[in-house]
Amino acid sequence: MDLLTELTERRVFAIIRADGPERALDCVRTLIAAGITALEVSLTTPDAVEVIARARSESGPAVLIGAGTVLTAHQAESVAAAGAEFAVTPALTKGALRSVELGVPLVCGALTPTEVVAALECGATAVKVFPAGVHGPGYFRELLAPLPTAPLVAVGGVDAARAPEYLAAGARAVGVGSPLLGEAGTGGPQEALAARARDLLAAVRPAGPLTGPAVPGPDSARSADR
Repeated sequence: MDLLTELTERRVFAIIRADGPERALDCVRTLIAAGITALEVSLTTPDAVEVIARARSESGPAVLIGAGTVLTAHQAESVAAAGAEFAVTPALTKGALRSVELGVPLVCGALTPTEVVAALECGATAVKVFPAGVHGPGYFRELLAPLPTAPLVAVGGVDAARAPEYLAAGARAVGVGSPLLGEAGTGGPQEALAARARDLLAAVRPAGPLTGPAVPGPDSARSADR
């Protein structure tokens, strides 16, 4: 699996943080049914490794399930064993280095040009510019001026309204967490999450149908009304 190609084609991945594993899985199922097929389950979610394993086992091959907030080498090993197809870190952590050693595609967090270069030199597939919202889309243009081939993704403070601006500025994809999840991870309505997911997809792909792998239909995931 070529993670960079997949992220570039899909243009968006969801970041899931929830107060328990069942709610996290409900969010995963809702997002897949709504059409978002690249998902990062943050390890700040209780029993996140179990969530990753269960989400991977019940999702089709067109769905990418990754692990976020991978800080330690042990966490990297645990999520790899659970079937995570990519790892996301907030910085160049021990978990980032171990993910590369294990052959798990890495989206490594960085902010400055020095950090971007360090992430790529350690073997990152893509660099998560975080928190993107602190500097805005123009910062991506500034970073890409001296680093034109750097595969950057925007995370932190990105919502449906601003996502197209980051993509236009050169980001390969955007990762969206709380503006997308809202209260769904803590008991809020899954129907509202599905509506936000559809709005986000419409924002990042306004010109036509989805590119990349076919999106599963409603029958391929458990009901979003759980």
